[in-house]
Amino acid sequence: MAAGGQAGEPVRTPLHRHIADLKRRLYWCGAFFLVACVFTFTYADDMIAWLKKPYADDLIFFAPTEAIFAAIKVALFGGIALTVPVMLYHLWRFFEPALLPGERRWIIPFLAIASGFFAMGAAFANFVIVPLALQFMLQFGIDRALIPQIGVGLYVDFNVKFLLTFGFAFEMPLIITLLSRLRVITPDLLARYRKHAMMVNLILSAILTPTSDLFNLLLMAGPLIVLYEIGILSARVFGRPPPRPPTEEEEEEEAMPTVPTGTAGRRVV
Repeated sequence: MAAGGQAGEPVRTPLHRHIADLKRRLYWCGAFFLVACVFTFTYADDMIAWLKKPYADDLIFFAPTEAIFAAIKVALFGGIALTVPVMLYHLWRFFEPALLPGERRWIIPFLAIASGFFAMGAAFANFVIVPLALQFMLQFGIDRALIPQIGVGLYVDFNVKFLLTFGFAFEMPLIITLLSRLRVITPDLLARYRKHAMMVNLILSAILTPTSDLFNLLLMAGPLIVLYEIGILSARVFGRPPPRPPTEEEEEEEAMPTVPTGTAGRRVV
């Protein structure tokens, strides 16, 4: 019979408990995501109108199913956006046992700042990056006597990829600061590998950008590099790890009287 349990029952190690807790939290996030997608689908028209702000002309559709699939795609985007705070909450609760008692009260500021950064990234993409990308590519075709007619499905794909990428990329300074406070990384380490980080950002931009042209790649890579530098600065200012409490061994060593030097181990009275 296993110690602390009945015969035939598997022994639940701490690793098994962590995995079970992670699975339970993933189920909660998945269920909330599905509910959020159903909710945002009812506002698909409003969301497409918001995404269309950088483009002045009317959108068209080429296939009977293109319009409904575009609505489904924006509903998925809305579901992800609404699920971000819930996902961050469960992520925080999963790592909460590893935090110091004073650090556990940061959950409300953490959720507020992280959600705000995601919204700022999506808005920055829709009102700054997407208009620049559209103007460059449309003007390229107009200069060659071509008439732009954009399908709603392709436009939503193009826009949502930028919004999601920048929404999560704007979390980079916050993540770097938290990892610095947890002593996982240091600002000096990040600064030392700055060139490597720039190369990684360029590779990620080449993978994530909706098109294969150099202009859009730089539009995505430039802000990522700037956010990396902001993360280093934030880690230097706000990411200083708190002092560790002394261990029992260190307290015992401090409590032991010191022997004066030069007495060959004999205490001087």
